[in-house]
Amino acid sequence: MNSIIESGIESDIDQVAQLYDDLNDFLNSGMNYPGWMKGIYPNRRDAEVGIAKGTLYVAKIAEEIVGTIILNHEPEPAYSKAGWKDKNSDYSRIFVVHTFAVHPSHLKKGIGMELMNFVNRHAIEQGATSIRLDVYENNIPAIMLYEKSGFEYVNTVDLGLGRYGLHHFKLYENKL
Repeated sequence: MNSIIESGIESDIDQVAQLYDDLNDFLNSGMNYPGWMKGIYPNRRDAEVGIAKGTLYVAKIAEEIVGTIILNHEPEPAYSKAGWKDKNSDYSRIFVVHTFAVHPSHLKKGIGMELMNFVNRHAIEQGATSIRLDVYENNIPAIMLYEKSGFEYVNTVDLGLGRYGLHHFKLYENKL
């Protein structure tokens, strides 16, 4: 499937918020691999902040938002505990992937791979030295996609989300 990936704009907020809600409903009706919770994460506020900061990107097919990703230079505090392959600690040259989401009606259609390919191309174009991300240890579909996209496992850390039953997150890096 071929989507167009572009920076999110303010008029996208309603669609992105609906995508998050639809995805959380879908996850809660079956296997919730990432452990996301409707109204907690991701939510409308995450979309608003991502768009305001210019870090939220949307994948569209015929003006319908089918996927989103936030790409910034803001690591989680626990990232400092990892033994990253890229020893550079200047996050102005390192991209961090957050809130990677594909609408449930478009799962297994290649949208996730298109978003990850975009992340890799964008980071290279911007002169980044690496791309980093975290993923809940039981989110096997995402882990498989990240590994297929060139990311390598680095470490497992606690991101402080134990109150939600999310204790261990795997850290991945694509050193450019």
